[in-house]
Amino acid sequence: MALCYGADAVYLAGKSFGLRASAGNFDFEQMVSAGKLCRAAGAKIYVTVNALPHERELERLPEFLEHAADAGADGFIIADLGVMALAKRYAPRVPLHVSTQLGVVNSATARVLHDMGASRVVLAREMSIEEIAELRAKTPKELELEAFVHGAMCVSFSGRCLLSNYMTGRDANGGECAQPCRWKYHLVEEKRPGEYFEISEDGGTHIMNSRDLCMIEHIPKLLDAGIGSLKIEGRMKSAYYAAIATYAYRGALDDCIADRPFDKAWLDECMKISHRQYCTGFYFGEPGQYYPDAMYFADAAVCAVAEGRTDGEGRAVFTQRNKFAAGDALELVRPGEKPLNLTCPELRNADGEVEDSACHAMMELHIPLPVSVPRLSILRKLKTEK
Repeated sequence: MALCYGADAVYLAGKSFGLRASAGNFDFEQMVSAGKLCRAAGAKIYVTVNALPHERELERLPEFLEHAADAGADGFIIADLGVMALAKRYAPRVPLHVSTQLGVVNSATARVLHDMGASRVVLAREMSIEEIAELRAKTPKELELEAFVHGAMCVSFSGRCLLSNYMTGRDANGGECAQPCRWKYHLVEEKRPGEYFEISEDGGTHIMNSRDLCMIEHIPKLLDAGIGSLKIEGRMKSAYYAAIATYAYRGALDDCIADRPFDKAWLDECMKISHRQYCTGFYFGEPGQYYPDAMYFADAAVCAVAEGRTDGEGRAVFTQRNKFAAGDALELVRPGEKPLNLTCPELRNADGEVEDSACHAMMELHIPLPVSVPRLSILRKLKTEK
């Protein structure tokens, strides 16, 4: 989905050494396949090696690096200086990208990392636009700068947090964060165990909950500051999320490069994917927090995904994702095109029989549409209640 909707690169993790241990990560055969898919699309593939490995884990790292290099990695995203040294030794042809997890916030650190062999630095999320511009001016031009522009933010500095370790025994810096910052908290007085006191007027509070980052309206300022790569945080999200987030930023970036004014339609797309309350992070000051809850919401739900073929009658073939019915108001999203509003015409199943609604999970649907429908195009339904 990311490639189809315009990504220039995709980052992913192997079965070890990434910071999303519970994600559906890639074994080496899958990594090879992913690399081929990226190259066929003219895109690059970056492998995360951004966990902070303990001594007992180091002996497995050289083999992992060698296999990832053989799989076609175009870059390693690394947060540990020892891992960087091992990568230079065991996979010397793979460029080194410094992870945001390392927390680079000044030009001196960036220059040292460049001297150590880094070709790119993913800056800490805690930097302002002005600080980024100053860092860019004081670092070698060949050192690439990357910054997060969209996705979840962490309550701790650049993701270096021990709250999960302390409360659950799950190592956040080893990829197993339980996200206790998103839990709802009450106050307990020492001599009254079991009595939970309200922190807010309506009960407990999500006192550590962060907002989500959304910089889609400010891409020109990011480019002017010297950012050369815009990064969307999207692992452990849905394929629909990957598609629409990429689609929106691809459109906004292309408009910026072509010197076209910002189109609010791209911001609207960001509202149609799962998110918490949005903010602009630390780019323009403090991001603020959202205490009432840690809920995610979206203004749209995906109904079906196109298979990229038609039946004998010229109807587009889709696979159902959520229930919808003939007569529903829908949007059709196609790579490289603005969304098309339409009323769902008749629905037919794989046997050509008319269906009132698409109510069976992953059922094949044949739908007559007035435009061509490339593979991975999305039919979605806007939510009327927010």
